[in-house]
Amino acid sequence: MTNITADDLAVLTQWDTPTICNALEEVMPERRGHGFTTEPLVPLDPDLPPICGFARTTTIRAAEPPNESPAETAAKRAAYYEYIAQQPMPAIVVIQDLDPRPGTGAFWGEVQTNIHKGLGVAGCVTNGSFRDVTDSARGFNLLGGRIGPSHAYVHVVDIDCQVTVYGLTVSTNDIVHADRHGAVMVPLEAVKKIPAAVDLIARREAKIIAAAQAPGFDVEKLKAAMGAAKDIH
Repeated sequence: MTNITADDLAVLTQWDTPTICNALEEVMPERRGHGFTTEPLVPLDPDLPPICGFARTTTIRAAEPPNESPAETAAKRAAYYEYIAQQPMPAIVVIQDLDPRPGTGAFWGEVQTNIHKGLGVAGCVTNGSFRDVTDSARGFNLLGGRIGPSHAYVHVVDIDCQVTVYGLTVSTNDIVHADRHGAVMVPLEAVKKIPAAVDLIARREAKIIAAAQAPGFDVEKLKAAMGAAKDIH
């Protein structure tokens, strides 16, 4: 599928998602205006470090009971678990809630966070809701649309499908980077270019920040610092 490894993705977790977005603007400027979430997400634990993994994609509904037999619903849920547990790892589940009011019923809570963490999933990005805030699996990085009390009629609709969550469109095994700021899809061809881009941007920004923090900073010194930053390659 790809020569991108778990170690390659682990390298990207040392930087927050805004930094990854900045680096993508450098290495793939045509992606500057898309490929990331554009609405606020609620983090289960805002203090968790960034995650980066291969997408597992699913759609759900919760407002109405599923239009299928209990046996069919159970079989679909089992197929979902088999799907998310497949290689490559680590995985990030991206779930699109299709209800007119997403988050009516919570897919995520104490049980699901523990199941997914146990299966090797690093976290989730969803426009749906979650609950059991204090009892969910520690270290599971979940970003949701809202917090809610009930799971209502929540059920899996489709697995291994293209999904869109707050502007972020991904398919199975796309690379996703996420933290409390939101999430971004990282094209495979950009993964190994990001560290060098991060270093370049940091050196450019350091010139401007140092000038801004120095005594006597003014607009002329800002212009000089910005000019010096442009010369860094």
